[in-house]
Amino acid sequence: MKTQQTVFTNNQWKTISENEGFVASNANWVLAFGERIVLETIKPFDYLKNLYPNADIVINSTSGEIYQDSVHDGSIIVTAIEFEKTSIKSVEIDINSHYESGIAGEKIAEALTGDDLRTIFVISDGGRVNGSELIASLNKKTDERILISGGLAGDAARFEKTLVGLNRNPEEGKIVAIGLYSKNLSVGHGTMGGWDGFGPEREVTESEYNILYKIGDVAALDLYKEYLGKYVEGLPGAALLFPLSMRETEDAEPVVRTILSIDEEKKSMTFAGELPKGSLVRFMKANFDRLIDASAKAAQDSIQPFEDSPELAILVSCVGRKLVLGQRTEEEVEAAREIMGDETVITGFYSYGEISPLNPNARCGLHNQTMTITTLSEN
Repeated sequence: MKTQQTVFTNNQWKTISENEGFVASNANWVLAFGERIVLETIKPFDYLKNLYPNADIVINSTSGEIYQDSVHDGSIIVTAIEFEKTSIKSVEIDINSHYESGIAGEKIAEALTGDDLRTIFVISDGGRVNGSELIASLNKKTDERILISGGLAGDAARFEKTLVGLNRNPEEGKIVAIGLYSKNLSVGHGTMGGWDGFGPEREVTESEYNILYKIGDVAALDLYKEYLGKYVEGLPGAALLFPLSMRETEDAEPVVRTILSIDEEKKSMTFAGELPKGSLVRFMKANFDRLIDASAKAAQDSIQPFEDSPELAILVSCVGRKLVLGQRTEEEVEAAREIMGDETVITGFYSYGEISPLNPNARCGLHNQTMTITTLSEN
C-alpha cells in the first residue's frame, strides 16, 4: 500500500506527504474530507479526478478535518491510496428520509457481498439517515461476519445539511460504502468514549426515532434540566457536556447519544441516533482527561492485529467531543499518534456519528461522542 496526502487550505492545494514510488494513476481509492462550504465553493471532484483518474473518489463534509497530527477547520484533506494486493468496489445509495435506512443497508450489502470481502467502510449523510437502522440492516445481511466502520458526514456545528458523493461532487441524501477485498489485508478498529456516568439508569417510555419524550413517568426535558442544575441556563449548547448512555436491552453494551436540540414546548430532546422505547438510559458528563485517554485506548485497540505499525489510520471522532474539548481537541489526535507511531499515515474527520464495533467480539453499531479508529495494512 502506498499513499499520498494533499490538503486544500488558504485557497491552494499542497501535497503534504507521499510514499516513495507512489504513482497517482495507480491510486484506486481516494478519501476527501472537507468543510461543507469549502466543498460547495470549489467543487473539488474535477480536480481530484484529473489527479487520480483511475480511483473511486469519496468526498464528504465534516465538522473538522484531521491531518498532520492536528485538527483543522475550513480545509479539505485528501488521502489517495494505491493498494497493491487489494481490490475495491464502491456503491452510492440515495436516501430521502430516515425511514429508508434499513433498505439502504440491504442494498449496500447486496452490492458488496463477494469472495474475500474483508471490510466495509461507510460514509453516510448525517442528517437524513437513521444510522442505527442502516448498520443493523448491514449487520444482518452480512451475518455479522464483516467488519463495518466509518461515520456520518458533518456540517461543523451548524447542523444545516451534510454532503456525500462517490465519483462526483458531494450532495445531500447520499450514502457511500466501499468494500475492500483481499486475503492480504489486515484491518483493525478501536472505539472509546471516556465519559463518566452519573445518576440511576432509567427506562425510555415514550420516543419516536431520535426524539425522546419521556423517561419513566417524567417529561424528558424536565428530568434533564433537574440533573443539569446550574448548566440549565446554557441550554441547548450545554447539552453537549451531558450526553446519554443508552442500552437497548439489559444485556446490551451501552452506546452514547449526543443531544442535538431541545423543544421547550413539547419538553422533548432530539438526539444524533435512535433511542427506542424500552431502552435504558443514564446521564453522562464530560471528563476531559478521560476523553483524551479514551483516544489513546481506541488507538491501542486498533493496532492489535499488526506486528508493525499500521500503514493507514482513519480517525472518525464526534463533533460533540470537539466542541467539549475546545482548545484541547488536538490532544486526542496526538494521543492516537503516540500509540501508532510516526510511520502510520493518519487522516480523518469530525462527524455526526461514528460507525464501529465497540470491541472485537461486538457487532457493529452507531455511536456518538466516541473516537473511532480504523487501521489498514497490506501484508
